[in-house]
Amino acid sequence: MNVILLESVENLGGIGDLVKVKPGYGRNFLLPQGKAALATPENMKAIEARRAELEKAAAEELAKAQARAKTVDGVEVVIPANAGSEGKLFGSVGPIDIAEALAGIQVEVERSEVRMPDGPIHELGEFAIGVHLHSEVDAEITVRVVAAE
Repeated sequence: MNVILLESVENLGGIGDLVKVKPGYGRNFLLPQGKAALATPENMKAIEARRAELEKAAAEELAKAQARAKTVDGVEVVIPANAGSEGKLFGSVGPIDIAEALAGIQVEVERSEVRMPDGPIHELGEFAIGVHLHSEVDAEITVRVVAAE
């Protein structure tokens, strides 16, 4: 399935690129989310006419993400959790917990933006967690998991 990208998509391409994707990915994700349009001759002409407008909107999104990255980068969050005597948690600390803790200190981050490649945290300690704000903008926060009193 050939589609024209209406915005930059990570690991796929930039605005106005003609790309070939699997039909399910195009039908179920790119088209409903408004990230792409079918590659018909009419759509190709319309996208070329709107290209400057789309690029301007993408630049504004990137600027907003970079401004958010400045407020998020380097933030330290303390999350109390129930733990056993060896430092193992009863449960875990995941993206939802981190997003809620950031909201508690007036830093807005969606749970889908929190990147935990090693999975949830299962022990006490200090961890560097990535925050993916835009396809080109990443920030890093420090999460300290401490024993709850």
